[in-house]
Amino acid sequence: MKGIGNILWLIFGGLLIAVIYYLVGLVMCITLIGIPFGLQLFKLGTYSLWPFGHEIVNGPNEPGCVSVVMDLIWILLGWWEIALLHLFFGLLFCVTIIGIPFGLQHFRMAFASIIPFGKEINPKK
Repeated sequence: MKGIGNILWLIFGGLLIAVIYYLVGLVMCITLIGIPFGLQLFKLGTYSLWPFGHEIVNGPNEPGCVSVVMDLIWILLGWWEIALLHLFFGLLFCVTIIGIPFGLQHFRMAFASIIPFGKEINPKK
């Protein structure tokens, strides 16, 4: 069932989301200051390719001081807009019964995109 969900996710916009995350991540990695932010965008892009069957969890010893400060900088620089887009699409998908699993994934991605530092992507057990 996870495989079918992931394939449908890719068809209905997951691939586009991943490509955008990866392209913006590459642009962010041009400067030394932007590298940590670009790496977080790569992580979000990887999660957006195959979200079903994976979960985003806190890493070991997280949240730490550095990840909290970086999350605050992330929010102040305007990356919270990504979370708003995921919330919008989550609500849009949840209008129909068939779209509810995709809407729930968008809600998970909204949470991950608002505070991405210190998070890891793990397969669900």
